[in-house]
Amino acid sequence: MAEVLKPARRIVVKVGSSLVTNEGRGVDAEAIGNWCRQLAALAAQGREVVMVSSGAIAEGMKRLGWSSRPKELHELQAAAAVGQMGLARMYESKLSEQGLHSAQVLLTHADLADRERYLNARSTLLTLLSLKVIPVINENDTVVNDEIKFGDNDTLGALVANLVEADALVILTDQKGLYSADPRKDPGARFIHEAVAGTPELEQMAGGAGSSIGRGGMITKVLAAKRAAGSGASTVIAWGREPDVLVRLAAGESIGTALTAATQKLAARKQWMADHLQLRGSVLIDDGAVQKLRGEGKSLLPIGMVEVQGDFHRGDVIAVRSAAGMEVARGLANYSSAEARLIARHASSEINRLLGYAAEPEMIHRDNLVLA
Repeated sequence: MAEVLKPARRIVVKVGSSLVTNEGRGVDAEAIGNWCRQLAALAAQGREVVMVSSGAIAEGMKRLGWSSRPKELHELQAAAAVGQMGLARMYESKLSEQGLHSAQVLLTHADLADRERYLNARSTLLTLLSLKVIPVINENDTVVNDEIKFGDNDTLGALVANLVEADALVILTDQKGLYSADPRKDPGARFIHEAVAGTPELEQMAGGAGSSIGRGGMITKVLAAKRAAGSGASTVIAWGREPDVLVRLAAGESIGTALTAATQKLAARKQWMADHLQLRGSVLIDDGAVQKLRGEGKSLLPIGMVEVQGDFHRGDVIAVRSAAGMEVARGLANYSSAEARLIARHASSEINRLLGYAAEPEMIHRDNLVLA
């Protein structure tokens, strides 16, 4: 099994409802305490960790005295609203015991589909990580129905891994990992120790529904690993109650199923940008900026821009061209075309005066730029 977590600097950990709430009996303080202790151990090693936690609806059901998951949307949303209070408080308490600050972040799929909101969420999470704060993320079930009806937090975990450019995604579940068939029905089922994420056979192996508490199943975890692999993050699926599972994985121990990404993280991101066939716009830059990009591997600063073409939004992939019109690079714009026109030929220190705010000092950061 590949040592997926040993070299990982940034890790997203997802835990399911049945684990968080002890099969629906309410927030499991001991289990959450164990995970938080392990998160603290990883943080002490210099790693950055994000927790994606299910359990709000299940905790709300317990608080409201409901023995079975309701089917009406408004009841599910009410349960989520009630349960989220207890879930957030428990994580805050257990992380505080480890000397760590926590932050609650509620996301929707719409937040991650809209490029501007995507970048705002990304900036917030990266800022929290730089401050040594552990973000605890859940789907905002109280205002949307996508996750409740169709989605799952395995998918959210993969989206967050992509959002923060994580090196690895760990999905903690109530099963040991992935089998070639359902071991409850097939005694000859073979345990899968390692495979390449996105392999078609994995989806056939992973068929089946989730528990009565959660909405996922092994299929959602396999698909989440495939999604995370698209940006170069490998995934481990492991039993959440395995003693010190996170610490042992980080030490290189073989636990659960490792679904490795076929493409390296940076290469996957740059390939995605390079593959854009239609660009919303471009910026023309002076010779000095061309040299900074090509010769020194620097970011593109506003002061090097001489012209802005087209109509684009923050987060769009745009072309970077020389004054003669030759494409030098392409990358993710930190500012819209209208804003870019205002800050072109100006120093980064003037962005706040010109726009009334400053999102980033660069027009395109070098990590979000690929040379032509």
